[in-house]
Amino acid sequence: MTLSLISLLSQDISGLWLLLKTSTDEIMHQDITPLCAADIQDQLKKRFAYLSGGRGQDGSPVITFPDYPAFSDVPDKEFQNVMTYLTSIPSLQDAGIGFILVIDRRQDKWTSVKASVLRIAASFPANLQLVLVLRPTGFFQRTLSDLAFKFNRDDFKMKVPVIMLSSVPELHGYIDKSQLTEDLGGTLDYCHTRWLCHRTAIEGFALMVKQTAQMLQSFGTELAETELPNDVQSTSSVLCVHTEKKDKAKEDMRLALDEGQSILESIREPLAKSPEQSLNQDQLDNQTTVQRLLAQLNETEAAFDEFWAKHQQKLEQCLQLRHFEQDFREVKAALDVLAQKIATFTDVGNSLAHVEHLLKDLASFEEKSSAAVERARALSLEGEQLIDNKHYAVDSIRPKCHELQHLCDQFAAEVTQRRGLLNKSLELHSLLEASMKWCDEGIYLLASQPVDKCQSQDGAEAALQEIEKFLENGAENKIQELNKIYQDYEPILTQDLMEHVQKVFQKQESMEEMFHRRQASLKKLAAKQMRPVQPVAPRPEALTKSPCPSPGVRRGSENSSSEGNTLRRGPYRRAKSEMSESRQGRGSSTGDEEESLAILRRHVMNELLDTERVYVEELLCVLEGYAAEMDNPLMAHLISTGLQNKKDVLFGNMEEIYHFHNRIFLRELENYIDCPELVGRCFLERMEEFQIYEKYCQNKPRSESLWRQCSDCPFFQECQKKLDHKLSLDSYLLKPVQRITKYQLLLKEMLKYSKSCEGAEDLQEALSSILGILKAVNDSMHLIAITGYDGNLSDLGKLLMQGSFSVWTDHKKGHAKVKDLARFKPMQRHLFLHEKAVLFCKKREENGEGYEKAPSYSYKQSLNMTAVGITENVKGDVKKFEIWYNAREEVYIIQAPTPEIKAAWVNEIRKVLTSQLQACREASQHRALEQSQSLPLPASSNTSPSKGNARNIKKLEERKTDPLSLEGYVSSALPKPPEKGKGWSKTSHPLEAPEDNDGWSSAEEPINSSDAEEEGGVGPRKLVPGKYTVVVDDEKGGPHTLAVRSGDMVEVVQEGDEGLWYVRNLTSSKEGWVPASSLSMLLGKSSSAQCLSSSESSAGSALLSNSSSCSESCSAPLSDLQG
Repeated sequence: MTLSLISLLSQDISGLWLLLKTSTDEIMHQDITPLCAADIQDQLKKRFAYLSGGRGQDGSPVITFPDYPAFSDVPDKEFQNVMTYLTSIPSLQDAGIGFILVIDRRQDKWTSVKASVLRIAASFPANLQLVLVLRPTGFFQRTLSDLAFKFNRDDFKMKVPVIMLSSVPELHGYIDKSQLTEDLGGTLDYCHTRWLCHRTAIEGFALMVKQTAQMLQSFGTELAETELPNDVQSTSSVLCVHTEKKDKAKEDMRLALDEGQSILESIREPLAKSPEQSLNQDQLDNQTTVQRLLAQLNETEAAFDEFWAKHQQKLEQCLQLRHFEQDFREVKAALDVLAQKIATFTDVGNSLAHVEHLLKDLASFEEKSSAAVERARALSLEGEQLIDNKHYAVDSIRPKCHELQHLCDQFAAEVTQRRGLLNKSLELHSLLEASMKWCDEGIYLLASQPVDKCQSQDGAEAALQEIEKFLENGAENKIQELNKIYQDYEPILTQDLMEHVQKVFQKQESMEEMFHRRQASLKKLAAKQMRPVQPVAPRPEALTKSPCPSPGVRRGSENSSSEGNTLRRGPYRRAKSEMSESRQGRGSSTGDEEESLAILRRHVMNELLDTERVYVEELLCVLEGYAAEMDNPLMAHLISTGLQNKKDVLFGNMEEIYHFHNRIFLRELENYIDCPELVGRCFLERMEEFQIYEKYCQNKPRSESLWRQCSDCPFFQECQKKLDHKLSLDSYLLKPVQRITKYQLLLKEMLKYSKSCEGAEDLQEALSSILGILKAVNDSMHLIAITGYDGNLSDLGKLLMQGSFSVWTDHKKGHAKVKDLARFKPMQRHLFLHEKAVLFCKKREENGEGYEKAPSYSYKQSLNMTAVGITENVKGDVKKFEIWYNAREEVYIIQAPTPEIKAAWVNEIRKVLTSQLQACREASQHRALEQSQSLPLPASSNTSPSKGNARNIKKLEERKTDPLSLEGYVSSALPKPPEKGKGWSKTSHPLEAPEDNDGWSSAEEPINSSDAEEEGGVGPRKLVPGKYTVVVDDEKGGPHTLAVRSGDMVEVVQEGDEGLWYVRNLTSSKEGWVPASSLSMLLGKSSSAQCLSSSESSAGSALLSNSSSCSESCSAPLSDLQG
């Protein structure tokens, strides 16, 4: 069909081309005068001969030779050119009759007449009919001409007669006056200049028409020989170039037509001026010539227009075809991509939430692909429209339309098939979820039935009815036949899904079996209660023959016993029966309790698995719906500048966490579904992998900060819209933090119900390990917030504990400033206990929200643990303990928020010091072979100067005399204040020193990093009874405290409990209790040196409420992370 249309179109164009060529050939092959008026214009202007347009009686053209004195001077070449041109003007028909020559020599001489006639006769190029000569008018010349003509007649022998005329009237006898010009006595209107202009214009117009015809023929040849391009751009270019050339050709033709019309109007101008006037024959011939040229030009233009229309149609159809082919390639490539993507939708889901997510993905994919499918269908309709419009390439267009329809239908069928399979999977998972929910509800039901109440008849019957009602109402939620499930859902049953169905079915059967056992037990209890206990003793012979009869025999004996035996043996038999039934009840109760615990363990395991699956799905959803979309070029325009290349900052190592849980941990958890009490082993085996959460949590502040900056980015809104999430991304970024804290709660629950099971120890160890990870994560979050520390924190060893405390300082060497004399206000410090040092930091204000509210810590000072000692108890406050440095040259009184936190810190410091003591002992034993008198100090990176070493060696020698007098290492403080200078020395004899002494000191230099000036003072000195002066008003005394004013003299009487001192105001004679924090130590014996500062803080004030300690991390891990 296409070939036939192409052939027909080619034939049409070829025919039109021949028509155009014929028209142009006709113009081009017209006889063009060898000479043009423009070529001999100067010669014609001499007017020695002209063609007036007059005709003889028979229509012969009249050429007039007017009186021209210089005729003999005209060169032969010019004369020949003029004659040739004038004789070429009349039509061939008129020229064939012959020309009439009118030679006007009335004012000339005979000699000139003779010469002119002979010259004309000799060189006239055309036929002559008649020569009329107007001889000279003078008498002498006329007589002479008559005589000369008679005697020289033979000289004038010509093919035509030569008539000598004496006057103009004689001329009128040969040519009508209307055909003669006015100078010959005629009435013919002739203007030589006008005639010359007309001839020049007509000949120029003829040349223009010929050139136009040549141009059209050349252009037509180019169009006819043009090959159709194979691409859109080339076709458009050819069409554009051809259109431009066509427009130029049309413009040339328009100019030619305008020129012809202008000439025609000029020829007709005399008629326009005077309608009575007529045109002479030459003017009529000129008019005819111009009209003929115009007609030919119009015909050529029409032929060209028709040819161009066909050629343009051919090019436009070619362009349409190239556009269609290009769109077809693009659409087909898009459909192929869609087909590849839909082929990847092979997953049928492993849970109800997963299937719902897959259905949403499929719907989203179908929505995204709808544009490509609609474009393909629209392109197919466009191709059909081209066919209906009789396009020449039908055979090329129709197969492509069919292919597009087939691809669209195939894609729609694939989507429908995938949706059908996912709906089947959704139906199956809904059934499985319903069955599992029914099992869980059954577990709750069995666990909620109290065993003690079931011992009564009413309780047993009520529990039995409750179970029967549950079984009856839940029948539709159960899997009835496993084979039917396999048959109905065969297309979607993968190996994993089949195993899941089997596990659910086994769980359901196990649940039903538990219900049946519970029903049987309850029926027995109900039956026992219904059986009356008769106080009838068996017969003596039966008792002697069968001391331990079976229940059936006994029951028969009881029924047949007499009333007397009943009265006599009733109490004994009733007591024995009650003991037997009680024993059976306890056995039944124990079995039910174990069954209930097993049910609860299964429930915890189900919750662990279900939440783990949901967790994995949520991680996958975030990674695919947000993280992957950040690399999608189609979403790049929605990503703000601040978010570009920040995917690792925003999501951290979430992908690593997802792969661990999806590929490893979830699958291993599923292996423990039948033995949940052993799940602790799964945690212990993968405890190292859980360290990845520390990396995620450390990155969380950066992620949160980036989210705060870019939360309003259109990218997040678009992703949330596609995922149909109600919560924004930051809620999902918190999931890993929430998940790691959830494990310890589930392990606690599992351990609660598995204390007597085989895996209890593993569960306890797994719980401790998870809590350790939480503590490490929590501690690391604080550790990375330390600023100002010049060294490497990793060199300090493992971070053991961290928390906020109130700290007082007491320096042995005294203070440089007066305000340091009485530090009554404690410093608030955040302490970091490492294996090798303890760091004192100042907690800065928390700004912002969420993770931006995380605190920062400014480093203040550090104490090397090799020179640190502790005093566990400080008199007056159970929350205080001392850390002293370099043999109490520096003493730091630490007040914990709670006694428990204090105990935890003291125990941890004790472990560090004990390990150092043990290392010292081992070093001493190694050196004992070489040194027998004294033990040198162990090498330290912070060794004190020689003076300090000598001082410590001296103390060592003093302490060697009485090693049992060492105090303050780890023992509880005595009621009296500890004596100055006593405590553990690291240079003391390590083998004799007990581990429960009061302190540890070293020969290291004190670290002078206290910020006393920053805080406005130093710690308070120990108070002793004496007189003091109040320097600041403190009238906020409570009902049990003493109010004082500045300048009052007070006497400290005695120290009470809870850090209070009994004070007597000597000025107001009032007495009462005052907090120790409000008093300043007496520095001298004079009363002027005694002062009391009214502290702005009461005992225990200014404590950080959110300090992180060991005890806190157990109860609320990652509290700081979660804000």
